[in-house]
Amino acid sequence: MGILFIFIYLFIVFTVIEINTSIFVATGLERKVARFQVISMLTGTGFTTGESELIIDHPVRRRLGAFLILFGAFSLAVIISAISKLLENEFFTMEITYVAGGLFILLLLLRMSLVQRFLSRKLKSELKENYKLADLPISDVLVMDKEDEVREVTIHEDSRFTDRKFDEIVDVEDDIILLFIKRGEINIRNKAHETKLKPGDKLILYGNNPKMEEKFKDA
Repeated sequence: MGILFIFIYLFIVFTVIEINTSIFVATGLERKVARFQVISMLTGTGFTTGESELIIDHPVRRRLGAFLILFGAFSLAVIISAISKLLENEFFTMEITYVAGGLFILLLLLRMSLVQRFLSRKLKSELKENYKLADLPISDVLVMDKEDEVREVTIHEDSRFTDRKFDEIVDVEDDIILLFIKRGEINIRNKAHETKLKPGDKLILYGNNPKMEEKFKDA
């Protein structure tokens, strides 16, 4: 019974991973990124990647992350305790089976596209109502349409955009906004449209993603 208990609890851990992955996906993360970050927080390893900023900078994801870190520590304690009780045969296998079954049903519900859409709308609504604009990730503030994007474009050596101004490259109807130019340690904002571009410049743009891809594919 002790071995069965451990396997059931491992199933619960797996289900918790998938439940939280689905919730992270509802906040806008890609599934593969969400799953890796959930496992990282749950195990307390590997949570130093650049992608971890996607969790830290988002208020809802931070709360979920705190739960996962605590649950990971609790899970380790439970597994160690279960192994230590193998000789005592003091397990609650049926009770934990019910918990596992309930979590699995919850996972199936969360994976439904209808529930995902509802959850996504609900989380976005909570962000708008309960958090200041400055607390939100830039993508949640600016990205209103599925084709909207904030992206960085680097001007390479021998680029056809060298020594040209942004307004000479992009037309008004292109639906692309220059937020600022990053040149080394300097961010050029108020004179960004008057500045001639140099190799190494990084343009921080906001607008229609397909149009930006088309305009700057050879940057």
